[in-house]
Amino acid sequence: MSRAEARAQSLREQIEEANYRYYVLDQPEITDAEFDALLRELTELENKHPQLRSADSPTQRVGAAASERFGAYEHARPMLSLANATTLEELRAFDERARKVAGAAVEYVCELKIDGLAVALDYRDGSLLRGGTRGDGRVGEDVTSNLRTVKTIPLRLREGPPSFLEARGEVYLRKSDFERLNRAREREGLAVFANPRNAASGGVRQLDPALTAARRLSFFAYQLALPEAPTQWDSLQRLRDLGFPVNPNVERAPELDDVLGYCARWEAQRDELDYEIDGVVIKVDDMALAQRLGVASRDPRWAIAFKFKPREARTKLVDIVVSVGRTGTLNPNAVLQPVQIGGVTVKSATLHNQDYIANNDIRIGDTVVVTRAGDVIPRVVGPLPGERTGKERRFRMPARCPVCGSDVDHPPGEAMSRCTNAACPAQVYERVRHFSSRGAMDIEGLGDVMAQQLTERGLVRDIADVYCLDEESLAGVPRTGKKSIESLLRNVAASKQRGLARLLYGLGIRFVGAQTAQILAGDFGTIDAIAEADADLLQRSEGIGPEVAGSVELFFKQPANRVVIARLKQAGVQTSAPKRARATGALAGTTFVLTGTLPQLTRDEATELIVAAGGKVTGSVSKNTDYVVAGDEPGSKLAKAEALGIEILDEAGLRRLLR
Repeated sequence: MSRAEARAQSLREQIEEANYRYYVLDQPEITDAEFDALLRELTELENKHPQLRSADSPTQRVGAAASERFGAYEHARPMLSLANATTLEELRAFDERARKVAGAAVEYVCELKIDGLAVALDYRDGSLLRGGTRGDGRVGEDVTSNLRTVKTIPLRLREGPPSFLEARGEVYLRKSDFERLNRAREREGLAVFANPRNAASGGVRQLDPALTAARRLSFFAYQLALPEAPTQWDSLQRLRDLGFPVNPNVERAPELDDVLGYCARWEAQRDELDYEIDGVVIKVDDMALAQRLGVASRDPRWAIAFKFKPREARTKLVDIVVSVGRTGTLNPNAVLQPVQIGGVTVKSATLHNQDYIANNDIRIGDTVVVTRAGDVIPRVVGPLPGERTGKERRFRMPARCPVCGSDVDHPPGEAMSRCTNAACPAQVYERVRHFSSRGAMDIEGLGDVMAQQLTERGLVRDIADVYCLDEESLAGVPRTGKKSIESLLRNVAASKQRGLARLLYGLGIRFVGAQTAQILAGDFGTIDAIAEADADLLQRSEGIGPEVAGSVELFFKQPANRVVIARLKQAGVQTSAPKRARATGALAGTTFVLTGTLPQLTRDEATELIVAAGGKVTGSVSKNTDYVVAGDEPGSKLAKAEALGIEILDEAGLRRLLR
């Protein structure tokens, strides 16, 4: 695996983890700005290396996939997210692009960016038919029953509505209602919500509409998706006439200076409002011009979100505690002396990872600056070294998982440390969900909801427990009947014959995707052979570099993982596969890396010739590489090959070997 491939995979995992926590668990761990930075880096990496881009990359969708807890809500037209601007220069660049297409000055509409959950509402003949979340921009979650409980969403429209209408807006929780809600939860001994946005998002996505109603959510409409109006200003006025609540602070801005003034004014006045805002949305007013500007990737070119600067405060860093995320990541969190930031009491904050702590020289006992970036996730910005007393202590990431005690893996160049135990209680839900997914063991009926119910009730404590389920244990799971239980148990039994490759993928070993799992299964034949192989032996397989080999070796070294494997074998799960036939030919057993542009052969043609002669081609240079074939502009692979003493060939040298 090349450095670019490894980085792209790491970025995708971080983005998907952030999406999952934000959209599914309603427990975000990183700020919007940090999420945007990850997505921007991945986009740039995929643009530079198009072969890394795939249909399921986070760059190819707007948000997160719809949860299985609700039905699907298909949008009449894509519900896009907005690109962010954090500086005035970025706003000026946005205006310059719009003026270039328009050929003249552009008029805008400025709207407060409400901190809540974006939803779409469909009306037929004036009556609310259905409502849904954004989801991935094409399909969201059907939460109609819950949205009907929001009193500011009209169930019936006024002023002669069209036969079909789609309106979009933001469900939010007023600050006063947020405080009331948290006081009630404290009286009941329940955990309080961190911020109004989480409370609103979670409220819309309750399985019981009565719980949604209890949140007292509110709604502002901001777009008439269908039918279209000539201008955004007309669209907002039409929404008002139809009975939708529209934010009273929207303004027309004849030119960019008016936009900048609006942004500055509301950044200063934000605390005067009874709802949270984290910026301003600027939209081109003329809808015909908006159509001409179009969409770039996942963002419309006719609108942009200007994000306010985060709020900050000073406090004492009392301790650093480590939690374990659903994919095994070890996440350091700051325990703070309580401090007020923007009207919210902050007692803890994220510290991202060990590198962030070390690079910013953050120590336990420091006086630190804390920010509510995006007004959601508190984050420690850095220490105030001048206030140190000498009693401060440096932090070190534990070498063993704080939940289960297993070894922690921290590959060189990776920001995150991870628990290596497949049965770690902190990871069990995600492990079971992944194990049962279509690309792995393909257990239909054991999706997100069932996995959550089984793990929360203690019926499944690791993936091997899936094969211990029976009718008696499943009878107590809500929303299961005799037929669904019988179907699930049939699917569980059938999954035992999926084969070694899919089992390896289902184990969730770091860096082992479906293709790598197939390679290992074909080369080693049994899970026991893979478990006994060291990193050097593993790297003899095609495409298995030091990172992958090290991860596989470490996984099978963990006693808890070996226990899980033994239980899977005892349950009758297939743990072997036919071994691939050995390659024959002039280059049998040799490994090549191609770099640069060859005089006559394309890279694909050279690869075909090598493979036909029994050799294999990998993407990165390692000590197991036999030859590097170098053309013009070879790049860093040539330098690494020279440093390792690997033989360098030109195209003529390759042809001689082939003969």
